[in-house]
Amino acid sequence: MYNALQETWSQLTTKDAPFEITEVEVGGEQIRAYLNAPNSLRDVWLSSAQFADRDYLVYQDERWTYAQAHREVSAIAAWLRNNGIEHGDRVAIAMRNYPEWLLTYWACMSQGIAVVGMNAWWVSSEMAYGLKDSNPKLMVCDQERLDRFEEIRDSFSDLIVVGVRTTSENESLIPFSTLSEGDATMPEAQIDPDDDACIFYTSGTTGNPKGAQLTHRGCVNNLMNLAFAGAVFPTAAAKFNNVEMPDPEDAPIGSALITTPLFHVTANNCLAHGNTFAGGKLIHMYRWDAGEALRLIEKEKITSVSGVPTMSREILAHPDFHKFDTSTLLTLGGGGAQLQPDLVAKIEEGVATARPNTGFGMTETCGIITANNGDFFVDKPDSCGPAMPNFEAKCIDSDGVEVAQGEVGELLVKGAPVIKGYINRPKDSAESITNGWLHTGDVARIDEHGFIFIVDRVKDMVLRGGENIYCAEVESVIYNMPDIAECSVFGVDDERLGEEVGVAIVLKEGSSLTPDGIRQFCLEHSAKHKVPRYIWIQNEPLPRNANGKFLKRELKKVLNTELAK
Repeated sequence: MYNALQETWSQLTTKDAPFEITEVEVGGEQIRAYLNAPNSLRDVWLSSAQFADRDYLVYQDERWTYAQAHREVSAIAAWLRNNGIEHGDRVAIAMRNYPEWLLTYWACMSQGIAVVGMNAWWVSSEMAYGLKDSNPKLMVCDQERLDRFEEIRDSFSDLIVVGVRTTSENESLIPFSTLSEGDATMPEAQIDPDDDACIFYTSGTTGNPKGAQLTHRGCVNNLMNLAFAGAVFPTAAAKFNNVEMPDPEDAPIGSALITTPLFHVTANNCLAHGNTFAGGKLIHMYRWDAGEALRLIEKEKITSVSGVPTMSREILAHPDFHKFDTSTLLTLGGGGAQLQPDLVAKIEEGVATARPNTGFGMTETCGIITANNGDFFVDKPDSCGPAMPNFEAKCIDSDGVEVAQGEVGELLVKGAPVIKGYINRPKDSAESITNGWLHTGDVARIDEHGFIFIVDRVKDMVLRGGENIYCAEVESVIYNMPDIAECSVFGVDDERLGEEVGVAIVLKEGSSLTPDGIRQFCLEHSAKHKVPRYIWIQNEPLPRNANGKFLKRELKKVLNTELAK
């Protein structure tokens, strides 16, 4: 089977093939890239005009065709240009997954304006940090985010604010309809592949998130990786099993459920980009609910559901699962966290038409690094798959020396999807990307077939439901409480979310601070998902090593979750 994969891989990436690989110079480094990739995300959007009569965006009872979406996107782009927001500027989007998110996004992409994806869970102080760090000229936000912004508005008096589905009456608030209902002539724009496309925030190791600079080149190369993964695995499996591949003309039009936030690469780059380029339909949800997902799968004839693994698990385990028609599903899976081997089997057995799929990636790679699906995922359910063709991949030891095949080391990757760096963070950029090689922070091994297995994590991080939470971030919030003598944050295994946040705390003498008081403080100063679920109040100093660092692994071993508060 793996010989068939290697043969198919070579056929698809060789000279004059649709996924031909070339080398380009970026930042003084020679990197792998797809020869036939679009030049920019503007080209991706403009190419989708050919699907004019197809449904594009669906939200509850609202529906946009591609033609309607193109008219609105052109109007928004023209309004931005006419109001002094131009190529190289930034626009922040702060809202839940409303259709207006993508309409604004594509308008910006068409003009070379970078979108700042504001985490919708941020509290006002976190929002203030992101706005100050990214310095956008305009913010498009919904009512919830507007309410939080009102607490910090005085610090951003020059920021233009556009309201989406808002109920507030404020003379300085511009209704979204002002942008979307104007002149629908798309302005011309020249975009360089290495221009910033998005600024997406990833949790910071020292307390503040880092704004990753995703370029147009990186995003379109990720788009090509998604298309390649969708071609290579089924073609190789068909070759190995000696069956004919279905005629692409007979394939149903893609229809995908957006289950995760659009301010992350999982939903934006790996779902919205691919489906838009292929003329697929995108169905938005107000919030995740497995029962509602099943209803939408049946109603909208959804072909793909991809979120964090727990979402697939909740769909399959839902008590009403067999009451709904899921026969249109072709893929079910996700990324953001590893799909457990048992879930791979449950997907394979639970939905007759769907195959399990996964991808491993990062904000810093504009999307996926690897992919695995179908027969290959069933055969290697604990692997995230091989690195895509526009990546080089290697594992290194603590001295920076590449380890032998099959041995464990930190995974490094190099290729066109790697970000330019972090805004305002030259030191962090230099530490994360050396000579074009991105340090993923994940410990892995690569087998004889090139398949990657993630086995551990270098970074001090909790991965909760696909959200990266750096322990230092949570610790910095907790240490702002005067009663804290010591605290150490770490991940606690959780069947549903992968990991939950846990913290061991030593209080100052005489303190009466309670776990509920700690959580309330954290909730007021950080996003809800960062608030510790497990809190242990310790009477003795926390264990440290010779360098004074807390021994988190030792804490995890000795602390009983049943005794946590």
